[in-house]
Amino acid sequence: MEMNIRDHWDRLTPETQRWLTDNPGCVVLPRTIAEIIHQETGITPDSDQHSQVSLSSEDLSFIRAKAEVAPAGPA
Repeated sequence: MEMNIRDHWDRLTPETQRWLTDNPGCVVLPRTIAEIIHQETGITPDSDQHSQVSLSSEDLSFIRAKAEVAPAGPA
């Protein structure tokens, strides 16, 4: 199953949303972040043999757009 971040954005905690917007160029999610997203949304995305999840171009565009309007994190 594809991740589809846009459809599940509101189910993610602010901390997870912040991680995603702080790392808008991340094409492959680390397994720890993929597991957190699974716990928060209940979706089990397709992963590779290392339990990493590749983001679709739609997810990347959505996250980049969110990152552009997100307030800057602590310096």
